[in-house]
Amino acid sequence: MKSGAANVLIVDDEQIVRVSLENWLKADGHFVSSAASGRDALAVINDKPWDILLLDIKMPKMGGIELLQRVKEIKPDAYVVMMTAYASVESAVDAMKKGAYDYLMKPFEPEELRMIITRIMEKRSLERENLSMKRRIDDESPGFEEIVGECTAMKEVFQLVRDVADTESTVLITGESGTGKELVAKAIHANSVRKYMPFVPVSLGALPETLVESELFGHEKGAFTGAVYAKRGRFELADGGTLFLDEIGDVSPKTQVDLLRVLQERKFTRIGGTAEINSDVRIIAATNRPLKDLVGQGKFRDDLFYRLNVVSIHIPPLRERAGDIILLAHRFLKKYATKTSKPVNAFSNEALDILRKYHWPGNVRELENSIERAFVVVKGDTIKSNHLPFSIQGTEGQVNTESLTEVEKHHIRRVLAEYGWNITQAAKALEIDRVTLYNKIKKYDFKEEV
Repeated sequence: MKSGAANVLIVDDEQIVRVSLENWLKADGHFVSSAASGRDALAVINDKPWDILLLDIKMPKMGGIELLQRVKEIKPDAYVVMMTAYASVESAVDAMKKGAYDYLMKPFEPEELRMIITRIMEKRSLERENLSMKRRIDDESPGFEEIVGECTAMKEVFQLVRDVADTESTVLITGESGTGKELVAKAIHANSVRKYMPFVPVSLGALPETLVESELFGHEKGAFTGAVYAKRGRFELADGGTLFLDEIGDVSPKTQVDLLRVLQERKFTRIGGTAEINSDVRIIAATNRPLKDLVGQGKFRDDLFYRLNVVSIHIPPLRERAGDIILLAHRFLKKYATKTSKPVNAFSNEALDILRKYHWPGNVRELENSIERAFVVVKGDTIKSNHLPFSIQGTEGQVNTESLTEVEKHHIRRVLAEYGWNITQAAKALEIDRVTLYNKIKKYDFKEEV
């Protein structure tokens, strides 16, 4: 059907009415079917996703009002337009109370019906657009399923997210870089009453001090050199939703004062403006710095700290949740298999061993980057040790409790992978001869991973 076309079911006991209406509607490009009675209509009600039902009020055995009630039970989203030659205020009001969208008095002109159908289809289009947007937001918004973890500390995080999500409390999320603080903030937003409103993140540490105020609160045209147009800030963009202030510990004393005022008064003013703008946002802040220590050092305002720290959620580093490393690795494996359309479905035992033993100073972000990098070079269906970044194949960045033999084994395997198992080049890099390297390969039972 063309855009704006509707699936229409006509129900009228008079054949001439059914034929006339079908001809009008088909001429306008609609899909049309008809029924001569209420019972005939109920027999075909589930055959198609009817957008509009045109029902005659006066019909034998089952009248239009009774049919309207039955239709609303079966197809509550269908739009019903009543038709009658016996118009009365009472019947119109009764029909509207029972769920009819509109009312036509016979005889009516094609243009009257056309206008009603146009309004209905515009409304239907908007409903479908909103539903599509909500579904997209639901799909994109990370809930608990996006935060992987089975350790006790992560279970506590999940419970805190559940507890705080439906409140309006300000939340402070702490943890090292790469632990997933923004994911937790998104999960809080996605499970709150604000989920269909914007989630607006801003990384304060990445902004020059001269731009922070404009980025947060916006500016009016001509407010400063280069302000050639008015700009809405993040507080306005997040209206009705959630504003995520990342790296809050890096903001200047001036910005701290500005933020404190907004949190206290729920109002702000654009740079160069005079009008106060109401702020209906929920604040979630995050930091990898010890704010309480900064308060003690006089580098962070204590009143702002207590405004932000209403509910505190700490995300543990990956090295403290070793049991979650393989869970996360498999989650990223599925993610990038879907994203790249590569048929990769497993890790080799050696690759898993490397992932498990590495210290992960970059936390979950580093783990995801490592899996993504592996997908760039993998050719088969299994990620092997030589597909992982060289930086994690050795001992750098991990607490090493292995024997000298194990250290040598890992180092040789890493160098072999780095040089694509070119024995001459690998031996040169290891500063040993080719025979010695062959003996090491035999000793450790290395197999080339392709």
